[in-house]
Amino acid sequence: MKAIGYKENLPIEDIKSLQDITLDKPKATGRDILVEIKAISVNPVDYKIRANRPAPDGNWSVIGWDAAGIVKAVGDDVSLFKVGDEVWYAGDLTRQGSNAEYQVVDERIVGIKPSSLSFAEAAALPLTSLTAYEMLFDRLQVAKDDASKSILVIGAAGGVGSILVQLAKKLTKLNIIGTASREETTAWLKDLGADTVINHRNKLSEEFEKHNLPAPEYVVSLNATEHHVDEIVKLIKPQGKFGFIDDPKVMNVMPFKGKAVSTHIELMFTRSMFQTEDMIEQHNILNEVSELIDNGKIRTTLGENFGIINAKNLRKAHAFLETGKAKGKIVLEGF
Repeated sequence: MKAIGYKENLPIEDIKSLQDITLDKPKATGRDILVEIKAISVNPVDYKIRANRPAPDGNWSVIGWDAAGIVKAVGDDVSLFKVGDEVWYAGDLTRQGSNAEYQVVDERIVGIKPSSLSFAEAAALPLTSLTAYEMLFDRLQVAKDDASKSILVIGAAGGVGSILVQLAKKLTKLNIIGTASREETTAWLKDLGADTVINHRNKLSEEFEKHNLPAPEYVVSLNATEHHVDEIVKLIKPQGKFGFIDDPKVMNVMPFKGKAVSTHIELMFTRSMFQTEDMIEQHNILNEVSELIDNGKIRTTLGENFGIINAKNLRKAHAFLETGKAKGKIVLEGF
């Protein structure tokens, strides 16, 4: 089968950072399903792994953690899917990724693809939907029916933010405050349902004062957490909840002690990495999001389609994503 992989951790400008390769088609056993990949999307985890995680000695490493495709075979213990089902998923950090024609994946982290979306539109959503949903409801445990509470989403115009804002709008009564820094991304967030959009290039506390905003009970930081943490400490309501998903080199939580703020880290891969008892919750979440999409309550966050799935286009996608200027998600489809 065709695939894109690497053997060395190299800058994306190097042609060897991602290469077109040929590998044996994997086989589905146990609770695995074999999926023919129709479309993928690219996430920050892709370039972080590509740049930092060594490939197995003498072997190719295939990355990619978003896919939509068709089930071609099932393992003996599979009960959730059958051959021919259209599916979507984000995959497992400990296994080969979705940058290939075929992939095996545990059925418990796979959902039924929204029937109203194309494969490319669907591929934009699994990882970010799972991350956003788990952050809101598993980590922060937001109050769904309390219209008096607010959530601040820092870096809200990216992949995770674009779906988190929609989920918060449709599944809660929270007042949603998003941050962006360009006219284009500000308009995007308002269109997705943000009640107020402020500029994260300015001090967040000054932006809150300017817009006469209440102290948020919940704060989610999706990027540049190190840069914003002091302002978050100032802004967040006493006994509030703070969550982040990025990788600050140092994260001192002690400034939050005075306000008794709880701190939460979200990693969508935890359930699959550790085979947790509630691993099937990702199957359930993806099916719930699929239903929300097919009912017209949530839409795809596809930003740009970079063409067919090959090394050249993936290098281009990684390079653009590394600039931090992407609006929504970058997808590729077909081989």
